Amino acid sequence: MIRLDDRDIAILKVLTREGRLSKADLARRINLSPTPCWERLKRLEKAGIIEGYNARIALKKTAPHVTVFVTLELDNHSAGAFQLFEQMVETQDEIVHCWALGGGFDYLMQIVTRDVDTYQRLIDRLLDRGLGLARYYTYIVTKDVKSSGAPPLDFLLSSQAD
Repeated sequence: MIRLDDRDIAILKVLTREGRLSKADLARRINLSPTPCWERLKRLEKAGIIEGYNARIALKKTAPHVTVFVTLELDNHSAGAFQLFEQMVETQDEIVHCWALGGGFDYLMQIVTRDVDTYQRLIDRLLDRGLGLARYYTYIVTKDVKSSGAPPLDFLLSSQAD
């Protein structure tokens, strides 16, 4: 892990909320001149701490959609079975997040698609591919309660223990 100082953390906090901020505005916001700010930003990008810049899209204003979370188990827990499943996940655009889990389920997926019927067709394709899905459970999102997307940097990076 790379050691971050207060200025690095300030850069990250501002960018998680306002990724389109100009470099001059970013420097001004963290009270640093543009050149050192730019050098810090490049260092954070090169170290892989800043993975990219994205826009958050208000899907409900642009397209009909449904968000579904799916927990699933594979019937075979070999490395090859996990690799096969994970390779398949990479090819499905509707699967926007997939996490490998420890505990009762093997994976948690977040799927964004047009409707429940389209979701079920995706699941049917996965079942037909011979991936060894033992079982899956579907959870349809009915309301977005919180989706800031910004990690709690102050909490995660504080050196003080509670």
